[in-house]
Amino acid sequence: MLEQLLIHRPEEPIPFMIDYLQQNNDNVPKIVVLGPPAAGKTTIAMWLCKHLKSNLLTMENLIAKDFSSLAADARRHYQKMKSVPSMLLVRLIQERLREEGCVKQGWILDGIPATREQALMIQSLGIVPRHVIALSAPDTVLIERNLGKRIDPQTGEIYHTTFDWPPEPEIQNRLVVPAGISELETAQKLLEHQRNIVRILPLYPKILKVISADQPCVDVFYQALTYVQTNHQSNAPFTPRVLLCGPVGSGKSLQAALLAQKYSLVNVCCGQLLKEAVADKSKYGEVIQPFFEKEMAVPDGIVKKLLCQRLSQLDCLQRGWVLHGFPRDVDQARLLTGRDCTPNRVFFLNVPLDSIIERLTLRRTDPVTGERYHLMYKPPPTMEIQARLLQNPKDSEEQVKLQTDQFYRKCPELEQFYEQAITLNGDQDPYTVFEYLESGIINPLPSKVP
Repeated sequence: MLEQLLIHRPEEPIPFMIDYLQQNNDNVPKIVVLGPPAAGKTTIAMWLCKHLKSNLLTMENLIAKDFSSLAADARRHYQKMKSVPSMLLVRLIQERLREEGCVKQGWILDGIPATREQALMIQSLGIVPRHVIALSAPDTVLIERNLGKRIDPQTGEIYHTTFDWPPEPEIQNRLVVPAGISELETAQKLLEHQRNIVRILPLYPKILKVISADQPCVDVFYQALTYVQTNHQSNAPFTPRVLLCGPVGSGKSLQAALLAQKYSLVNVCCGQLLKEAVADKSKYGEVIQPFFEKEMAVPDGIVKKLLCQRLSQLDCLQRGWVLHGFPRDVDQARLLTGRDCTPNRVFFLNVPLDSIIERLTLRRTDPVTGERYHLMYKPPPTMEIQARLLQNPKDSEEQVKLQTDQFYRKCPELEQFYEQAITLNGDQDPYTVFEYLESGIINPLPSKVP
């Protein structure tokens, strides 16, 4: 909205902002697909349009529009000159984008702007794409590809004699060779494209993605789709509020410690927080103490109040936090809401039961020194120490299986509640897991298209 205010500078900003908010189209596609002849930009644009349920805008359908005086002028000019003046084309685009379909469903421009002049005109009218995709490929590849191009005059679908020949004889028989695809004509168009594209792309430095078109069309499409579903990094200050979910033994505590150390986040362990409240004899600690003594679960309402109190403290507000140990189910997740308590990054660490059993059932503690060991990964240095090691009853195989089963039974509902959660394979090197967590925190969340 601020971007549009700066572009349009309305005399009455309040009505302008109200109208903008009523459109509710902040997340609709606004995409430009550029590329040389035979790069496949029309195919990619059409596939994106179908997948995103958006509106495809091409030179052809803009000038073919009925009941438009601008389109009628453009058709007359195109019939005489085989081109449309840039100003007329841009005004056609502006007219089309004001229609309800484009406002609500977004738009995809195929091959427009073709010149720097058109790009600057489009920008001056406040038409700002969110994603620009530029396809590229060697000229030799494009010339060869263009020679085999065929078009279905009924549907407008593009086929190729080598790479994408339709299996239906009916379609094969009606395909036609488009005009202007000879080797000489293609080379001239490629030269013109190269002259223009180097002056267009610098206008979109932060929203541009260059994709090699010298690969299967499906691969190009999925790279393009992945890009347009990603939100751009905001310059606004970002305070991470990270929630780590996973079964017992999935490495939540270790990853929380690594994140807290590197990014100065406050490490909030729910179980440790309850113990500290009891040790400090706080008002919540006095309420929690009887449950500890009877080895009963602390009621969710008490845990929620204690957590929200901690997450609302100044260090959490300024530095951000990483929480683990709560929530364990959807009911608990619903309690963890509020301005300071709602996470903005949620990760699920998935680890198979066999690995969890190996991690936990082999843990031991030295009752003399308090040192912790693992019979496989960190064995005791002497037989004397090994002989006196003790196992925590919670680390028995029976208890581990019970807790793991409880988590994975409740996990699907929890994942559904946190729709934008990122699921990671926790059964790998801890620092590899940490790299994935870092990427999920630093990078914008992808947009999910129904």
